[in-house]
Amino acid sequence: MTGQRDRDEELRAKLHEAAGAHEPDRARILARVERGMAGQDQDRLAQHRATRPPLLGWARVAGATAAVAGVLAVGGYAVASAVKDDAPPQRSVATSPTPTPSPDGTPARPPAPPSGTASGSGTPDAPASSRPPTATATGTARPPASAVEDGPLWSDGSVDPHSNDFWAQSNVTLKTGEPLTALTVELRVAQTGGVTSTGAWRSLPEEDFTFTVEERDGFLVHRWTLKQGRTVPAGEWMFAGQYNHERGGRDAGGDRYTATATATATSERLSVRGDFAPRDGGS
Repeated sequence: MTGQRDRDEELRAKLHEAAGAHEPDRARILARVERGMAGQDQDRLAQHRATRPPLLGWARVAGATAAVAGVLAVGGYAVASAVKDDAPPQRSVATSPTPTPSPDGTPARPPAPPSGTASGSGTPDAPASSRPPTATATGTARPPASAVEDGPLWSDGSVDPHSNDFWAQSNVTLKTGEPLTALTVELRVAQTGGVTSTGAWRSLPEEDFTFTVEERDGFLVHRWTLKQGRTVPAGEWMFAGQYNHERGGRDAGGDRYTATATATATSERLSVRGDFAPRDGGS
């Protein structure tokens, strides 16, 4: 027992001596400690990621996408605003519509005449105005002034000032100092190209007259005939024929009108005729 104890004490002495002579490598120990701590951190991060709900990750992705979209939108608005401020202001120019010829070559009808013009009722609202067709009697003999007046009956022919480059209206004005028991008015519009009827009207009651329109001998003929038993009072009255024509100012030099009537007081047969050149008003 004593020998064993001696050996143990000798071993302890050597161990104490070796421990006192040992110098620890501090750098190596610190590096090992740091590696151990880093490994623990990685294990914790992996565990945290494994347990984190997927929805949070998607929410972060969506948030980042929305932020990028917002930045792009703001940038686009700023660029658009800069371009808009630099662009010169635009101005609009108002234009008047022009009637368009139809496919078959016939000029289009201007703004619709008043209701009832097709059968000859009412006073029309004038269509859009342009320059009136020329009313000259080039190459034709103008009726003498005496032909436009007969006793109490006076007459005049004129192209309505509201006529335009595609459409026209010819007016026959009659003045009578006595009532008339018979009256026939005929308006003859020369076929200068594309002349087609678009209606007619008169200032006297529609039901008092029979109206016809036809093409005959190179003219578009409008005719108003007072019905039997009706009377035209003394006064001033108008008969108007409306028609399309080829584009441009139309020459009305070949147009004519005639009117025959019977005065109530004397039963005298009256007759007047004329053209559509400008003329001073009658008595």
